[in-house]
Amino acid sequence: MKSVLFVASEGLPFIKTGGLADVIGSLPKILVNRGYDVRVVLPLYQGIIDKHFEKLEKFSTVQIRSGWINQPASYYYSNVDGVKYYFVEHQGYFERSSLYGYADDGERFSFFQRAALDLLYVIDWFPEIIHTHDWHTGMIPLMCKACYQDERYNNIKHIYTIHNLAFQGNFPSEMLESCLGIDWHYYTNGDVRFHSGISFMKSGIVFANKVTTVSLTYSNEILTEEYGENLQEVLKLRQHDLWGIVNGIDTDDWNPSTDKLLACNYDINNYVEGKKQNKISLQKELGLNVDENVMLIGLVSRLTWQKGIYQICEQFKNIMDLNVQFVVLGSGEKQAEDSFKWLEDNYKGRAVFYCGYNEELAHRIYAGCDVFLMPSLYEPCGIGQLIALRYGSLPLVRETGGLKDTVIPYNIFTGDGNGFSFNSKNSNDMFNVLKWASEQYYYNKHGFNGLIQNALNSDVSWMHSGDLYERLYYSI
Repeated sequence: MKSVLFVASEGLPFIKTGGLADVIGSLPKILVNRGYDVRVVLPLYQGIIDKHFEKLEKFSTVQIRSGWINQPASYYYSNVDGVKYYFVEHQGYFERSSLYGYADDGERFSFFQRAALDLLYVIDWFPEIIHTHDWHTGMIPLMCKACYQDERYNNIKHIYTIHNLAFQGNFPSEMLESCLGIDWHYYTNGDVRFHSGISFMKSGIVFANKVTTVSLTYSNEILTEEYGENLQEVLKLRQHDLWGIVNGIDTDDWNPSTDKLLACNYDINNYVEGKKQNKISLQKELGLNVDENVMLIGLVSRLTWQKGIYQICEQFKNIMDLNVQFVVLGSGEKQAEDSFKWLEDNYKGRAVFYCGYNEELAHRIYAGCDVFLMPSLYEPCGIGQLIALRYGSLPLVRETGGLKDTVIPYNIFTGDGNGFSFNSKNSNDMFNVLKWASEQYYYNKHGFNGLIQNALNSDVSWMHSGDLYERLYYSI
């Protein structure tokens, strides 16, 4: 049996801000079902305390010493679907209103990483592999090497997964001594040095046995100057140890045939009626004109530059001239939020903007829309397009990262494909493909329904990716 410890800054079913949490909620469960001993370590955030504290069992408190840090950590435990979850409690570091974005993030996650490693002493369990995720855990492979004179730590192999290279955990070099307790020569020899400071993510890339990212295309993109975020040369040095494995989704949680949040459940045998009923219900819920025949565009996203939001804003008038309805769920940059408020105000009954996030409404948008818009400027993997495929809503995406790997553009001659795509960052190209999609919806119903069938038949589960992770684990 392989034993794997996942260490991450967030994870379902306990806490989520992005796609990382979906991976931590799904991949360990897949591996447990294949006979692995899988355990997960997360910080005990206020959000977890508020919703799940009664399910947690406290079992130990120890003093964590990392550099100048000398603070107590209490450990809690829970078991979900055979996955053992451990939580690191520190009131000052983690019981806050948000997960990230604080001036002391470097100190907070230095403490967390050391506490996650000290946990192994406490439970007397030393895994064969530690699988770390994003910058918040990037120092763990080096910590095992530099901070523990114990062969049980030194024998552990390390997988480091990059979910988004843009967020790197870059901090002043003094943090090596003050928060990490790591010898200065790892800075002077360049291993963790990044510009004039240190990078948690660079450290993970340098010291892990294998490095992965969340789609094959993104693993190639990050080797270039355009997408490499100033780490492309470091990644090129690890190119032969770099794997791209696309994410899946939990197909039990996201299942239109059993989803209790929908007005009408459906599958490939009754999708025409099922999606029609969900569209009508969504229109009534949000105050849109009730019209089962209009093409409904859905957007569920963070409203940021990365997501291609401003390309959409540039084309508002042209999009609405297509005789469509538009539902937007998300929040983010104020300029983007203001733009979508303008859209709703100027197209009453045809456009709705829900500012914020509502999980239940998201399910109904995925089920009720005909086309799901996701024109990201870059997208390491993407979860939205996978859910849209699962619900038979055709993704319209830019060909980048995981979007390129999972959405096959419609071929009108063969009927192949499960969505629509375009290549450039030009908003006109996005609009032209959206216009073409609307033409298929209104004038090529047979072809459009064939695409929906292809989408519903797309494998968006973790099964194939689980096979690849198994192969990766055995390779080290």
